[in-house]
Amino acid sequence: MSYVEHLQELNGLPAFDFPAPDARQELPAPGAVAWRLAVNPWEDKAKETFAQMWDRFLETVEPAGVRALVVGQWGEPYDNDSGVVVGRLVEARERLTALEAVFIGDLEMEEAEISWIEQSDVTPVLEAYPRLEVLGVRGGSGLRFPATRHQRLRTLRFEAGGLPGEAVRGVAASELPALEHLELWLGVEEYGGDATVADLAPVLAGGRFPALRHLGLRNSEIQDEIAAAVAAAPVVAQLSSLDLSLGVLTDEGVTALLAGQPLTHLNWLDLHHNFVTEPVAERVRAALEPSGVEVDLSDPGDEDEWDGEIHRYTAVAE
Repeated sequence: MSYVEHLQELNGLPAFDFPAPDARQELPAPGAVAWRLAVNPWEDKAKETFAQMWDRFLETVEPAGVRALVVGQWGEPYDNDSGVVVGRLVEARERLTALEAVFIGDLEMEEAEISWIEQSDVTPVLEAYPRLEVLGVRGGSGLRFPATRHQRLRTLRFEAGGLPGEAVRGVAASELPALEHLELWLGVEEYGGDATVADLAPVLAGGRFPALRHLGLRNSEIQDEIAAAVAAAPVVAQLSSLDLSLGVLTDEGVTALLAGQPLTHLNWLDLHHNFVTEPVAERVRAALEPSGVEVDLSDPGDEDEWDGEIHRYTAVAE
């Protein structure tokens, strides 16, 4: 199973590939789709650069009607960071006046491993678009997210094989009063994922994001530590769903979670891709499913044994 695939939708709008310059294709209304802009720099006869595609898009589609943008490949990902994308978005802020949702880095494994995607400081997008409701980013290399303020943002999502601790601390220190959905793929230290449970403390303490209803702390090699911290975290009381999937979650973490505060108020608990034994999994189901909590414990994770040690892996690393 691949957990890194092209987006099919963004903010409720179906993704639509902006066609090549020589394509004869009827275009949807500007606000009916999430426009996906991407170029392939490895084509033998590349039709245009990302800058050329961006300019053609703004000339072809009425910018004032565009509600969502999905940015895929903008060049060779390991040579060009997303600053070029951020810069173009900032420059177009007076034209993209209806923009509600942005996703930067919509690349699949065939285009680039997630750790190859070079990101940048993405907070200028929030500063340029005070009406933005959704911001998503794929790739942690070079990612910066200094503490910021935004009144309208409802969803913030970072997908990474290694999410920098500095970026996590920036998110945790931000003022986002409308934030309902926060998802962090923390990753592994080998690929820059050096965030600690202490970096998450302001989020787990509750109150930082008063509107938060979904918290995803995913894809972490310290998933057991995170589960233990979540077990006593005040923020859990305000959630309707909790996602601790894709990481190295074992019986130890799940047992700590069960021994903590009640989780029966949740609608959904996602623990899929895990290293949990069936007896402990049954304990989770018995404790939560009678109260109507939907629990996902599917998809056992991959593990190897050598030199007498068990080695377990997150779902997404490189």
